[in-house]
Amino acid sequence: MPSIDSSMTQLLLWAVLGYLMGSIPFGMIIARVMGLGNLRSIGSGNIGATNVLRTGNKPAAALTLLFDAAKGAIAVLLARALAQEDAAQIAALAAFLGHCFPVWLGFKGGKGVATFLGLWLALDWRVGVACCLTWLVAAAIWRISSLGALVAAAMSAVWVLSLTDGSALALSIMLTVLVFWRHRANLVRIKAGTEPKIGQS
Repeated sequence: MPSIDSSMTQLLLWAVLGYLMGSIPFGMIIARVMGLGNLRSIGSGNIGATNVLRTGNKPAAALTLLFDAAKGAIAVLLARALAQEDAAQIAALAAFLGHCFPVWLGFKGGKGVATFLGLWLALDWRVGVACCLTWLVAAAIWRISSLGALVAAAMSAVWVLSLTDGSALALSIMLTVLVFWRHRANLVRIKAGTEPKIGQS
């Protein structure tokens, strides 16, 4: 844990602001603007980039990935610039929760992978890059996007301990637990051998 340098009021403020930034459903917004329909009635019904890709519109999926990652990064960078490192970590966790459980969508949001990667790139670029590379390698080996995300999340604590002073270890563990919880249905399908592979229709 980082040292607590911010007041409780500041921490609460950044928790709220981080949550609100994270809860912006860019996938749904982009799908509507680009005339792709309601994501809730497409594919898995998820609001993330993977489901946007199921519309067949790769630019829309890329934009969703970019904006979902950016909202996590921006929450962290703003908190760090205007407060302290403890506020940055609070904002990171809150942004992730906002994406997964957005108030605007009845607390039914995405799985948070892009936001997870974005906030780590902002918290510590070394950990962020390591997590991105872990996802790429795991996804390339098993050809399963969700498994790549799970491996990247599981390895995040290792990267925090090996690349940083370890002050974000508790955050990495909490985020990993949340990523696994959001992917519990994927875990069942992975175990059963029915999880779709990358490029599979």
